[in-house]
Parts: sequence; structure tokens; C-alpha cells
Amino acid sequence: MSNRRMKSASLGVAMALLLGAALAAHAQEDAEGMGPSFKEGDIITYDGLAALRPYLPDEFWNNRDFFFYEGMQLEIGPFHRDYSGPDAYKTATEKFKGQSRIGPDNSLESYTVGRPFPMEEIDCTGDPQAGVKIMWNFDYTWTGAGGNASFYYSYWDRGEELPLYYEGVSKTVVLSHRIEPQYEKTAGDVFRNEKRKNAFGVDVTAPFDARGIMLMSYRYKSTDKARSEAKNDDTWVYVPTLRRVRRISTAQRTDSISGTDFTFDDLRSFAGIVPQYDWECLGELEMIAPSNTKVKGYPYEKEHNFGPYGLSFADDRWEMRRVLKVRMVPKNADHPYHHKDLYIDKQTLSALYSFAYDQKEELWKIIWHNKRWSEDELTEGYYPGWEGVPNPRSLALVSDIITNVQTGTGNRIEFWDAEGVPFKSKGKIRRYIDVGRLTKGR
Repeated sequence: MSNRRMKSASLGVAMALLLGAALAAHAQEDAEGMGPSFKEGDIITYDGLAALRPYLPDEFWNNRDFFFYEGMQLEIGPFHRDYSGPDAYKTATEKFKGQSRIGPDNSLESYTVGRPFPMEEIDCTGDPQAGVKIMWNFDYTWTGAGGNASFYYSYWDRGEELPLYYEGVSKTVVLSHRIEPQYEKTAGDVFRNEKRKNAFGVDVTAPFDARGIMLMSYRYKSTDKARSEAKNDDTWVYVPTLRRVRRISTAQRTDSISGTDFTFDDLRSFAGIVPQYDWECLGELEMIAPSNTKVKGYPYEKEHNFGPYGLSFADDRWEMRRVLKVRMVPKNADHPYHHKDLYIDKQTLSALYSFAYDQKEELWKIIWHNKRWSEDELTEGYYPGWEGVPNPRSLALVSDIITNVQTGTGNRIEFWDAEGVPFKSKGKIRRYIDVGRLTKGR
């Protein structure tokens, strides 16, 4: 070997050793309680990624080439910012504190409104029910009166955006366990004798050949009960080319959507029914993640850099958060996942990351999210308060990203003008959630 090649090889080894030493130093620094080497306002570039290593899930770091890239400008935001819900949610949680309990088959019993289980009383290591308690809190986390947003759903294959996309509007209406004082007489229900937890609707406006597709889905209160007593979701889709409404089987919630990598139950990292799974809390840790975007998003900033794979939030603001790691194991043997690990923000009870494993127990999908705080300037004007909730204090979802690490494909859903303001009248609620709306006037 020539002297030049020997020097080059030696330099490469030295660089590798230095990188390893840097990672070890950061890990040791954290282990000794000295905390991260970065602070609020710092910009982390590709060359400075070692500083983030101790605060990222191993699965994410091991697949970082999907998410980190030359030219990235990752801004460090505040540490452990207060994103707690509004006073009405806190009051309801305190009023019914100690009432909820876990029943047979991971069911939820005696729940009324607010957060079912006080987080400060959940013992992740000593309580075998800690995992399912966290997930019931996740299921009933504060999201306003539902969720309203326009969306752009794109499909990516090894960095190329494919023609397969959907654009439209979506809306979730919370029908029970509402915190507003006007619903106290009906125990949180919008309508008397309500049997549904919520209704979820989607109207597709683009592309041209998909325009007019509409979806309506009901989730029932009985899904809080043991599986033997639960009524599964009802979902209907209006297909313009067929000029009729089709009913979607409950089993299809875990099937891929239109050949993409997403399933309905991957939304928010978990949009399934809690008692259909076993849950285990695997620990509490400090993590960094995108938690409150500084980007207006589609369509206001169509050219925002989502990285070479189109699946990255590295050009945005990230924050340090206290996180609970919870493992989901399906009870249904036909489920496509062997298990999924969710990293859930301890304060907001929203997912930061999740990692789905196939039946061979190999990592299959990485799902992560970005959100926007209702009290910041970016939301000024379109997330006002309403009766009983003058300050929404909601961390609204503005993006889901899913990456299939086995194929290099993935999906990105961007939401804009996301808020949870209710309809102005019960009549408007009735008209929106009526399945007949799917075909009316068509």
C-alpha cells in the first residue's frame, strides 16, 4: 500500500474512532446526570448529530439516513415546555380523580370526563397495569372538541414523490365525555343516550379521479369495554365512480390504505381500540423530538425541505421531553404487527415516535409526528376558544410520517389550519355525522 493510501486509511480509522469517542462521551455525560451538551436556540447540523444520539430511540438512530442529511438546520427549542390542557380539562380531571379503573380484558370502567388516571400516580416499573393506564390516558388526551384540518397525503419511494396522493379535509367530532359545562347534565354527552365516542369524516378534493370520495366512521362507547361486549367501528365510504356507499370491514383498519404504508390504526401512532391489545410500560426517559413546529406547512410553505427521502422533520424545531415507552402486542393473531413500541410524551400523552415490527420481529415501520401549539403566533386567528374553553391549549397534530425501513418507501400527511373548534350548533353536528350526507346531492 502506498504512503498516501496508508495515510488516508489511517485518517479514516482516526475519524471513526473520534466519532465513536464523541458518542461515548455524550452518553457518559448523560449517564452522569450532566445533561445534554446543547441548549435552547442552538442549531444542530449534520456534523453535530452526535449530540442528539443519547436522546433518540435506538431504532431511529440506526435508520438515521432516512431522516438526517447534509444541509439540515435543526433548531433546539425549549426544554420541557408546559403544554398542559385548558383549565376545564384540568378541573374535570381533578373532579373525577380516582374514579376510573381497569376492568377485565384491559377495559376502562367508571370513566366520566378528563384524564382517566393521574399521571403522577402511575408506576411504570411497579404496576403491571401501568401500560394500559397510559394508553387510556392517550385515548382520552385533550384534542379540543375533535380535530378539523385540511390535509395533503403523499407517497414516497426512495426519495421520489409518486403521483399517488390525496388532498382534502378531515374532521373528528367528539360526541361523548366532553368537558364543557353545558354537557354536565348529560355526563359529557353531546346528545342524550349517545352511544358513540366520536365520528370521523374525510372529504377528498384532489386528484381529479379521486375527488368526491367521502368517508364517515363511528367509534362506539362500548369499545371501552371488554372485547366480548364491544361494538367495533362502523365505517362507510362513498365512491363516486360506483355512485354508491360501501361499508368497510373492521379488519381493514389494519390493511394498507390504497397500497401505501399507512393503515388507519397508524394515525397518531395508534388509533385502534385499547382492549384489543396488551400493553406494557417499558420505562421512562428523556428524549428529543419535533414537538411544536415553526413551519406553517402545506400549502403555505410547499417548498419546505423534508429531506432527500421526503420523510424528515430535521429542518424544524425539536424539544426535550419526558417520555414513557409503551409496548403494544396485538391479541388478534391475524394482526400484521408482532408488536409496536410507542414513545409517549408524559405530559401531553401524545406519541412522539413509534416502531412497528413484523411477524418475524424485524423492524418494519417508523412512525413519527409533528404538532403545533394552539397558543403560539402561528395559530393566531384560526384556533379561538369557545363556550367553556376560552383558551384551547391544544397541541394539534400537523403531520404524520411513516417510513417503511424494509423497502425505503413511506408516506407523509401534512395538515394545515389544524384546530379543534366545535360546530356552532347541535344541528350542524347532526348533519355532518349523518351517513346520508355521503350521497346527498350526488
